Amino acid sequence: MSDTPVLRMESVRKTFGGSVVLRDVDLEVAPHTVTALIGASGSGKSTLLRCANLLEEIDDGAIWLDDEEITDPRADQDAVRRRIGVVFQAYNLFPHMTVLENITLAPRRVHGVPRAEAEERARELLERLGLGARAGEYPDRLSGGQQQRVAIVRALAVRPRLLLLDEVTAALDPELVGEVLTVVRGLKEDGMTMVLATHEMAFARDVADQVCFLDGGVVLERGSAEQVFGEPVEERTRRFLRRATAPSAS
Repeated sequence: MSDTPVLRMESVRKTFGGSVVLRDVDLEVAPHTVTALIGASGSGKSTLLRCANLLEEIDDGAIWLDDEEITDPRADQDAVRRRIGVVFQAYNLFPHMTVLENITLAPRRVHGVPRAEAEERARELLERLGLGARAGEYPDRLSGGQQQRVAIVRALAVRPRLLLLDEVTAALDPELVGEVLTVVRGLKEDGMTMVLATHEMAFARDVADQVCFLDGGVVLERGSAEQVFGEPVEERTRRFLRRATAPSAS
């Protein structure tokens, strides 16, 4: 099992209204590694993540989670989703529930974890992410960065095999981005297998084991962070990185 990719995509194709959004995408994610998806808006990064979690049905190709083909029509999609944690740009926290209730809802209702065990796990994760004192708060009492950290805790509470992160800093004020990126860096150190779509190039270079540059629904270039950011092969990758890493005008 150790040599089996946690996530494998083969020739994945996805269209919306006749437009090809993913075009014959191949991807392998090894255990305990971080894969960063980079590229311009509309390049297919978020769609790739949604297909990996079966939130979108692919039109062609196949996807495996460990050694199970999860796009097989006979696969139990609910069981698959229980093994994959997802964090989106929007926090999607229930406003009428406390932080603790938000986190323990899925473990209790979906996974059948006893309340005491679910709450113990939730409090442990909240402490690790610097939110131990916030368990009884409601989401609207938290900053954006705190709410996003709660969303990450909620995804981790079900002990996922794979964690997908879709532009988790995009909705945050610049001063709050760092605290969320610190959490992701800590998860990497813990050995969590992750695929993240990000526009934070410096962070991707720092944390990713594998970087995939998407352009027009195609994985145009892939390699180590050092290779893709330091010596990109494709001219299109070089142009994107020049724009993405250029200092913003004051």
